[in-house]
Amino acid sequence: MQLNFNENFERMEKRYLFSEITARVAAYKSREGGSQKVISLGIGDVTLPIARCVANEMARAAEEMATREGFCGYGETRGLHELRGAISSRYKRLGAHLDEDEIFINDGSKSDLGNIFDIFGDIEALIPSPAYPVYLDACTMSGKRARILETSAKNGFLPSPEGLPKNPFLIFLCSPNNPTGATFSREELCEWVDFALCSGSLIIFDAAYEGFVRSEKIPRSIFEISGAKDCAIEVCSFSKNAGFTGIRCGWSVIPRSLSPVHELWSRRQATKFNGASYIAQRGAIAALSREGERESFLRTDYYLKNAKILAEALKEKEIWFVGGENSPYLWLKCPNGMKSWTFFDFLLEHAGIVGTPGVGFGEGGEGYFRFSSFASREDVLEAVVRFNKWL
Repeated sequence: MQLNFNENFERMEKRYLFSEITARVAAYKSREGGSQKVISLGIGDVTLPIARCVANEMARAAEEMATREGFCGYGETRGLHELRGAISSRYKRLGAHLDEDEIFINDGSKSDLGNIFDIFGDIEALIPSPAYPVYLDACTMSGKRARILETSAKNGFLPSPEGLPKNPFLIFLCSPNNPTGATFSREELCEWVDFALCSGSLIIFDAAYEGFVRSEKIPRSIFEISGAKDCAIEVCSFSKNAGFTGIRCGWSVIPRSLSPVHELWSRRQATKFNGASYIAQRGAIAALSREGERESFLRTDYYLKNAKILAEALKEKEIWFVGGENSPYLWLKCPNGMKSWTFFDFLLEHAGIVGTPGVGFGEGGEGYFRFSSFASREDVLEAVVRFNKWL
């Protein structure tokens, strides 16, 4: 083919992080022939089933679609009125007042985090390292400039605006953080909001793991911070707390006070997005019901208990880590000075355990490793037994 391709793809890693992990695990299984069960503490995919009330509502929606009276075709691009209303009510319980027309339903937070660059011109993105790979990959694909904000064990892997020039940035923040599990306090988020307001920046706040927060000292939404509606948007998801990783539904909040961001995103979505699945949205409404939220709390508690078990094992081995509280992730320093992929191969080959190499989240993650608590209790307990044998 004599076609021109997007040269920005040449600036990225040839293989996505989790694709590389999948390939290495497949090679290991081929060599070992299934002699030892592989325990995955790697990718952040949930393992518990969705709540019964959610499944029932989705089944009802599917049945309605099979009738002349209940069938519906294209829906409102922004999402079902009832779902946006339920999300608005949820924010009110957090002390944040957001109107329904400031809420955009999506097919999972990853889409909006990757597509937000569409509406911006020549602006520099401020991306912490380590960070969820989508931030930098999407920035690179779009041809935008990125400034990497390195974090380390010294600051608990929490970036700070201290020392940054007062330039306008697109600032990517995530709390509870993926991959480190670190969480911003109210005071730390206030610093970022103050910086964004005085520099003319926009914060893109990834709140996909807010359902794991148990401490009242940790904000679940950036809109709990005064002034945030004038400098921040928030992207959230039903994937982790309600088990929607295979159903795909989430939302973004873009306050009307952020003009023209609100208008441009509305226009972008009208052109490139036909709305989330009607059946998935009906399930999401059920997930926000009293019963649905109770079930979500039980599920996140299950994963937090897994995280606590893993944390205790790491403490016993005197391995440094952050996370594991108010977060499903634990971010640990590789033992014996090993590099990230070296430790990955060591765990896989000797213990049959899969984690995520920290360097896959940016150069700032080299020498570190992520464990996910999204596993069965039985697998977590077996992993601890294997830790004790090999670490």
